Amino acid sequence: MSTKQRLSASVDAELMAAAQQAVAEGRAENISAWVNDALRLKTDHERRLQALDDFLAAYETEHGEITEDEMRDAARRARERAIIVRGRPDEYGPTPRGRGAA
Repeated sequence: MSTKQRLSASVDAELMAAAQQAVAEGRAENISAWVNDALRLKTDHERRLQALDDFLAAYETEHGEITEDEMRDAARRARERAIIVRGRPDEYGPTPRGRGAA
């Protein structure tokens, strides 16, 4: 069991309303649980961003800086391979190589 600490914080009204609604709908046991989950998600997100930053720094140390052109080319290749699973293909412009056409 983890040790709990009391917290006093000012929270934006719309966030407090969202927390209260989550409790009312049974999506959170109480507001403390809601805040705990939010802090846990934020902490996990920050750890992932740090791991990505560390990976990119190591990669660039070994292979050189990733250029804007390389990022643009990688994004273009990813879009070309993407399969649209939601929406209409025409919402996203022409479909590469005829994929996604009805």
